[in-house]
Amino acid sequence: MPGQAPVVAPPLPEPATPPPPPSEATKASGALVKPKPTPPPIAPLAPLERRLRQRLSRGSHAIEAVIDLHGMRQAEAHDALRGFLHRAQAQGHLVVLVVTGKGGSPSERGGLFEERGVLRRTVPHWLRLPDLRPLVVGFEEAAAHHGGAGALYIRMRRQRGPGAP
Repeated sequence: MPGQAPVVAPPLPEPATPPPPPSEATKASGALVKPKPTPPPIAPLAPLERRLRQRLSRGSHAIEAVIDLHGMRQAEAHDALRGFLHRAQAQGHLVVLVVTGKGGSPSERGGLFEERGVLRRTVPHWLRLPDLRPLVVGFEEAAAHHGGAGALYIRMRRQRGPGAP
């Protein structure tokens, strides 16, 4: 069969090979890591009930415990606050007062460039963190005779009993 072009067979498909095992770099980058389930959303902290706030302001509802944090460094104050709130809950307190102070003048702080009212700003953030959320229902600025802007009323969550879920 001269003059005819030879028939060329189509190439054979290559055998399927399994993908290579993930390299250490791929594992480290998290490309194959399953995402962790997100925790259920936590309800925002609630303000104090209007009637409770009125009774606290009038002095007809007792503040069951008080801690004064002003003058402490942040780490010291955070540890003191955490311990205080755990003890307050264990003792069954429902309303406590946390004194943060308002922040002093530059001469009291030791310099012009130090921040003013650090605890006053950070304590509310600490109260919203996951480690303190099981202890705190809500908080609000205290009435003037309890420290005003330099103090917070904190409504404590009741401690669950040993058999409760």
